[in-house]
Order: sequence, then C-alpha cells, then structure tokens
Amino acid sequence: MSDSDQPGHPPRHRKGRGAVSARDGRFVTHSVVLDDEPAHERAESYPDTTVTAMRAGKIIASNQSPDVPFNRSINPFQGCEHGCIYCYARPSHSYIDLSPGLDFETRIFYKPNAGERLVDEWQKPGYECEPITIGANTDPYQPAEREKRVTRSLLELFHRHRHPVNLITKSNLIRRDLDLLAPMARDSLCSVAVSIPTLDAGLKRILEPRVPSAGSRLETVRMLSDAGIPTSVLVAPVIPAINDSEMEAIVEASAKAGAIQAHYIFLRLPHEVKTLFGEWLATHFPDRAEHVMSLVRQASGGKAYDSRFGVRQTGRGAYAEILSKRFRNACRRHGLVRNRYQNQLDCTRFEKPGEQQLGFGF
Repeated sequence: MSDSDQPGHPPRHRKGRGAVSARDGRFVTHSVVLDDEPAHERAESYPDTTVTAMRAGKIIASNQSPDVPFNRSINPFQGCEHGCIYCYARPSHSYIDLSPGLDFETRIFYKPNAGERLVDEWQKPGYECEPITIGANTDPYQPAEREKRVTRSLLELFHRHRHPVNLITKSNLIRRDLDLLAPMARDSLCSVAVSIPTLDAGLKRILEPRVPSAGSRLETVRMLSDAGIPTSVLVAPVIPAINDSEMEAIVEASAKAGAIQAHYIFLRLPHEVKTLFGEWLATHFPDRAEHVMSLVRQASGGKAYDSRFGVRQTGRGAYAEILSKRFRNACRRHGLVRNRYQNQLDCTRFEKPGEQQLGFGF
C-alpha cells in the first residue's frame, strides 16, 4: 500500500521534491520497507537523498523506437534527484521494488564501473561505431555527478578514443566538461541538447524542483554555442494548459542564446507517471486539473497516454496539430531548424581501444 492510500496520509507537496507521494510501483504486491521504515512514514518526513553504487552489466542500451533519433544510449544513473514530475523514466524504479514517486528522486544509483564496461563493448570484434546518447532517461549531470563523476569518466573515454556522443541535460554542470566537449565538437564528435520546458520560475520550482533556473540553462546554451558545440533546445514536455503558452517564448530565448535547433515533446504518461502526475495536478492546480487531462486525452485518442510509435512524442488530433503548427512557425521565425543532426557526427575517427599504438610498430 502506498502512502497516498494510508488513512491520514493524503498526498502533499514537499519542498524540493516533485512527486507528492511514495506511491508503490506496479510490480509490488506488498508494502516495501527500507531501513525498517514504511513508505508512508518515510514520505511524511523531509526525504533525504541517498546515492548508492550499482555495478553495471552491459552499459550500452539499444533503442528500437523509430521515433527516437538515436540507436544507442548510456545512462550513468538510475533515478534522478532533479525530481521532474513528468519524467517518463520514473517507472524504472518499479523494477527494483522502489516507488516511482519519491523514491525515484531520493534513492539514486550510480554505475561506478560504467567506463570499464564501455571499453569492454568497444573492444568486441564486431563493434561498429555510431553515435551514443548519454542522458536519454535520467540526467547525466544531476547533483550526484558533481561528486561521483561517472559522466565525466565516460566523456574522457569518448574524447580519448574519438567516439561520437550526444548529451541531453537540464543542468549547468555540463559547463565543467567544456574542456572535453569543445575539442570534440571541432572534430564533429559531439552535440548537446538542453531541456527547457518553462521560463516561469514559480512553475519550475514545482515542476522540476532541483533543476537550475531557465536563465542558468539559457546561459549554458550560450556558453556551449560560444565554444563551438552544436546545441539544441528541447521544449519537453509540452503540458496542456500548464506550459503550452510558453512555446514561442522559449524558442525565441533559445535562438537568442545561440541554439541552432529546437524540438518539442508532448507530455508522456506511461505506467505510474499517470497517477503521479494526477496527484501533482490535484495538489498544485486543482482548479484546472480536469481541463489539463481533458486536453491530454484529446491528443491521445481519448486516453491519458497513447504509447504507439509516431504519436507518443507529439500527440494527435486537432489540439496536437495546433501545437505542431505553432512550434514550426516559431522555429521558422527565429531561424531554428528542426532536422535531427545527431546522425551527422563523424564516426570515421573512432580509435578502438588497444589499437592506438599500432602506428608505433608494437
């Protein structure tokens, strides 16, 4: 039973957190107990963050989704302290018997052997180089990265072996790695996408509570662009009646900051995210919660989420068409292109581990 099901424990907002409950995952058949503390009691206190090592087996994940612009990805972390309520990766915590709600943003796991596993993959005889995306699920520059430096260790390998890489983040911590990214960009070996779903500071605090401000992220876009790194902005997600009115303003601000591309993704509510987002709406926007979900259903064939390829990223129907047209017009007006450039990175420079010394006659 989740904390929201406990008598006297209704969902409520906790400062610095996105989820308003520690709702159980879909695989749980009994109440999970961590440190002898039931989920509902843990949620009543101010939830601290714990960061735990999780050794990776295979580090490169393969993507079979035709509507995602990359085939391979790496996630240095499981769980994300940023606490974005809309995060479609939240259900992954269900597989380890933790809540996709508060546990997802307070029980963080990092992969200390990620670099070792990456080299193992690259050394395989049949490995063929193609761009790898870091941060497709959880942010590679979330707060734990400052100390654990898993993403940094991976980038050092990408840099050393001249392997193309794309990064997706909301964090200004990526500025730390400009010394690696700038020279890679000169050889067409990297690109960065920065997610900015709102310019409203008040909305950001409850929507993505532990993410840097929009102003800080726009400055990050500017610094990346000034360093010669091809940088795009993701308006993701677009949430009806919450941030959809900001699309044009975000595109304009992104163009002024130096972004060369912009894309948007419609709100996705897979599995437990549907309920968690509903709790969030009822807590923060009770006056418009039903209107928001009505528009979501209009763009999802009458359901809260349409998971089919080709429609899950943009929605469908009249409302979705209006969003698409508005976004296209905004990008055209501010000179931002919408084609995907990730596959334009150079794969011919890759130096397989163990082969760099061949030119020395070894």
